[in-house]
Amino acid sequence: MATQEKLEEPQMEQNTVQIQQEEEPSKTVTEKAMETVNAKDEVNKGESKEQDEHKTKDIVVIEEKKMVDEENAASPSGIQKISSFREESNLLSDLKEYEKKALSELRSKIEEAILKNEIFKEKKQQEKETSSTKDEDKDQKEKSAAADKKADDSEKEEQPKQLEGESEGGTASNEGKEEETPAQANTEQKEIAAIGSKKDLTDKKVEKEEEIPERGEEAKETTKQEAVAEQNIDKDIALWGVPLLPSKGDIRTDTVLLKLLRAREFKVTDAFEMLINILKWRKENKIDSILGEDIEADLGPMAYMEGNDRNGHPLCFNIFAVFGHDELYGKTFEEKREKYLRRRIQLMEKGIQKLDFKPGGASAILHINDLKNTPLPTKKELRNATKKGVELLQDNYPEFVAKNIFINVPFWYYPYSALFSPSLSQRTKNKFVYARQAKVTDTLLKYIAASQIPVQYGGLKRENDSEFSVEDDAKEAIVKAGSHETIEIPAPEAGNTLIWDLTVSGWEVNYKEEFVPTDEGSYTIIVQKGRRITWQDGTIRNSFTNKEPGKIVITIENGAFKKKRILYRYKTKTSSSL
Repeated sequence: MATQEKLEEPQMEQNTVQIQQEEEPSKTVTEKAMETVNAKDEVNKGESKEQDEHKTKDIVVIEEKKMVDEENAASPSGIQKISSFREESNLLSDLKEYEKKALSELRSKIEEAILKNEIFKEKKQQEKETSSTKDEDKDQKEKSAAADKKADDSEKEEQPKQLEGESEGGTASNEGKEEETPAQANTEQKEIAAIGSKKDLTDKKVEKEEEIPERGEEAKETTKQEAVAEQNIDKDIALWGVPLLPSKGDIRTDTVLLKLLRAREFKVTDAFEMLINILKWRKENKIDSILGEDIEADLGPMAYMEGNDRNGHPLCFNIFAVFGHDELYGKTFEEKREKYLRRRIQLMEKGIQKLDFKPGGASAILHINDLKNTPLPTKKELRNATKKGVELLQDNYPEFVAKNIFINVPFWYYPYSALFSPSLSQRTKNKFVYARQAKVTDTLLKYIAASQIPVQYGGLKRENDSEFSVEDDAKEAIVKAGSHETIEIPAPEAGNTLIWDLTVSGWEVNYKEEFVPTDEGSYTIIVQKGRRITWQDGTIRNSFTNKEPGKIVITIENGAFKKKRILYRYKTKTSSSL
């Protein structure tokens, strides 16, 4: 009997060529190569350049062999049953205590910065304003102190003059009178001094009363400026369409803040600085309006968004063969490079539009990087462009990669990628997955349904397909080692057209198609002669219109020592619908 079990989502535990395990990180080919090269440099400083080059090649071969052995040992079929990977939870209840604390601190920091209108102020400007405010306060205090001192000095100078004037006046007016005794003179001087002091106090009070209206005007002006500043505060400031002001209460805000925190290992100050830098970069480069730009598309199909993985993450395909075009290295390379980077940013923004920032939703993109026909990184321009692109995305789009899968990886790529390894965070490295050419389909099937994988990668998805859609998922059958399996497609009525898709993970099997009539007296019709198919043959699609009731029988023989997985789907078109 034919096996027609509904395709179940693979139970994903870890990728056979994944850089590091999800739970217990192990060192990758890239990291091992880098560490070995570093160790070699320390130990063999005195060796010749030729010896170093031979040893580096040996490292690559050894690491590649280890990777292949790990892949083959993964499971009897070479396909691991790994559980569907999940993004780190954005639910508050799932966070650790130190993560909750960091999130709370970042919320407060952002709230304060927005309400004080300090988001887009340069750090030096803020320090200057703070210093200026302190200087103004200091000047005001000094002026006030000087004024008080001057008033005191005036008071002291005025008292002797008044006493002297009174004394002289007293002498002139008292001419002809009896001479006063010393006791009487002393009493009069005290009374005069008291009157003068009282007068000075009255004058000072008047001066202060005159100053009150002036200071009141200053207070009014300050209040007015504060009111204007409050009106200019942008409380609607957002990032990727998500409000950043925590007090707005948008449930998506924490998801964005957690991206920043995770990218900076939950260091609040670093995460806040990253946010400020992202906002300034977006403002300076007009990123919020980039979706409406018509960027010249003369670099070929270098990248595109299409489909989703098993967990709803959008798929982004990056085709690196475009870097092999000679025209990129002409006089206009710098111009083309900038266009390439801007177009890549535009594509990233389009992908983000498809994300759900709500807790539990898909808030990252799964990247598939096709390295087939990628040119050797011997040209400085290519290295610089690649490095700049990686840094740009890492600095301005934190934690937007669910997985970074590299397929059709050439042998030389591992030591080359080791050059970039030190600049990447451990969290980023953990998301890297590598697949050699023969393992592309197996690797992608761990994360993506067959109906979402393009046919050039061994999946069932065809461009502008008029027969099947991504909703027409595949069924699964297993052909054991050294045996064969048959798949039957029923055709109970005559005059119908049967259409089917089929792919085999691992390929290297014998394959044939037949139509077997229900009437035992009729002859079996060969639809496809028996032949050996390999991964180069890709996905098989065929059709057959039956003239009598019967069934299509597909036979797959597996002569290998490992079992193979068959993914297939079919549909019947009745004569009335043709």
